Amino acid sequence: MLKGTASWALSLEKLLEDPEGVKQFRGFLKKEFSEENVLFWLACEDFKKIQDMKQMQQKAQDIYLTFLSSKASAQVNVEGQSQMNDKMLEKPHPLMFQKQQDQIFNLMKYDSYSRFLKSESFLKSQRMEDREQNSDAAETAPKRASRIYNT
Repeated sequence: MLKGTASWALSLEKLLEDPEGVKQFRGFLKKEFSEENVLFWLACEDFKKIQDMKQMQQKAQDIYLTFLSSKASAQVNVEGQSQMNDKMLEKPHPLMFQKQQDQIFNLMKYDSYSRFLKSESFLKSQRMEDREQNSDAAETAPKRASRIYNT
């Protein structure tokens, strides 16, 4: 199974499944002044897992105020954000932000993600992993030989 940068390079989905991948991608987006996109996507993923209605109402309000309202501190650029209203926030459901989350995912997938794979931070991580793998291989061959011939 592929890990690290090899996995991240397969798809944005794989990158977002790996906490280190999210950390690296978030750092990259921060430099591009679009970190709010991945933060919104992650907030929506967390929101979908909430079972308690009170918590869901609070989280829906937080997501709206942080990312979707016209006065949001980390506003994302999606269609339909102005269609949110107080009634929707009072009676939230796990998929209420799905349309906006999909828009942001596609924006990241077809825009930021491809640039991330060419970025210095990604390439640096890739080189470090390659070095670690090569040094591991170099260290294990003599150990293997020693084990075979000293039995």
